[in-house]
This record gives sequence, C-alpha cells and structure tokens, in this order.
Amino acid sequence: MKKTFLILGIFTCTFFFAQKSKTYLYLDYNSVCCGTPSTIPVMTYIETFQSRNKRKPIEVYRQSGLGREGEFKLFIGIDALSKSQRKQFIKGLEETVTSQNNKRSLNSDGSVFFTPTQSLSKEKLNQLNNLTIYKKEKLK
Repeated sequence: MKKTFLILGIFTCTFFFAQKSKTYLYLDYNSVCCGTPSTIPVMTYIETFQSRNKRKPIEVYRQSGLGREGEFKLFIGIDALSKSQRKQFIKGLEETVTSQNNKRSLNSDGSVFFTPTQSLSKEKLNQLNNLTIYKKEKLK
C-alpha cells in the first residue's frame, strides 16, 4: 500500500513539475445533443504552427469529465512563444475555432468556445481535476 502511494506521489509531482508554461489559453468543447466537436482542426493548426515556426512542441492538456456528453477543455501553454508569435498564434487559433464553429450543424453538433483575452495560470491549472496530457485524436 505504501509503495502505491509513493509511486502515485512521484508520478503526480513529476507531472506538475514537468509543466513549463505559466500561462495557458483554454478552449471549451461543448455539446448540443450528439457529443462534442473534434479537436482535429485545432490540433492540426497547433502542429502546423509549430512546424512553420520551428518551435518545440506546445504543451496541451485536457480536462475531461465536465458533462454527460463528454464536454471537456483544452489548455494550451503559450509561454514558449515570443510576443509576436503569441499574437500570431492566438489570431490563427481564433480563426480556426471560428471556422470550425461556422461549419457545424447547428441542431446536432457541439461548439468550441475560445476567448483570446482569457488565460489561466499554472497555479490554477494545478488545482483542476481530471487533467491529463493531451493525446492526439486519430484522423477519421
């Protein structure tokens, strides 16, 4: 039993101390009736931005369990970006989310909410439940 707690403690400390960013943007994935929208457009944008700007991988975390239909939030660390890259990244992310919301079926598809002026600190992120490192969805 003690070993289990020790391993769990080490894993938890490693997870939180490995986080490099101190500021995180967040996106809310909400459902209307038939589940949440895909993260593929946003993750494709992030990967394209990284490769185009020759950046190290951007930190992305997922908080799940926010509703009965699979609602969740994505948290994106932006501290590794310079001021100009940050503005460019936020503008492109906003366009990606707007495009995804415009293409959805209003009666059945969920939506993505993103407010570029709102962010979350590392301290607040550490207090959230059900937080995991994001793993990319398989393309359909």
